[in-house]
Amino acid sequence: MSLRKAYLLIFIILLVDQLVKIYIKTNFELEHEIRVTRWFRILFIENEGMAWGTKIPGTYGKLFLTVFRLLAVTAIGYWLWDSVQKNYSKYLIVSISLILAGAFGNIIDSVFYGVIFDHSNHQLATLFSDRPYGTWFHGKVVDMLYFPFIENATLPQWIPFWGGKTFTFFNAIFNIADMAISTGVGILIVFNKKAFAKPYDREDTVFKNTLD
Repeated sequence: MSLRKAYLLIFIILLVDQLVKIYIKTNFELEHEIRVTRWFRILFIENEGMAWGTKIPGTYGKLFLTVFRLLAVTAIGYWLWDSVQKNYSKYLIVSISLILAGAFGNIIDSVFYGVIFDHSNHQLATLFSDRPYGTWFHGKVVDMLYFPFIENATLPQWIPFWGGKTFTFFNAIFNIADMAISTGVGILIVFNKKAFAKPYDREDTVFKNTLD
């Protein structure tokens, strides 16, 4: 797979991710919800930290997280370039491209959204507002996809500690960028041997199949 095709895939994912986020920001108030089906909803929230709403404490926690993400994207970008140059498998290159696109998509929120949007509390946010809600590198990541497959179910009483309590199966709220990252990681796990096969191993296999 060529670097040009990998960049095209990354661009498409970034474009879709940002269009969806901008639409949600400018058409939904914070925590506004639309039920598409019983188990699929669009629920607008903003994530100030890492996955599952985890935050790094301290005054510079958010800045540290954003800078770390930028360094991680740089490393992943080099990994992609190196894998293409060494003719690694399409499984690996597609996976890296998905992970890179997802990481970069959320970085855009963290770096820019604080200075181009005003807040979404009880109002629709305005793009390129003259009263932004934050500063550079302190933007909030926009999440909106919610799939509560099992909601408000009650755990059996015999389960220690949690018996009798209610729970929701798959209560994560995420975005297109998160989906890209998860899909990329999933490909690496499921197709591990094919993804990390050495170029000469694949060439030898093709050569043997040709002889057979």
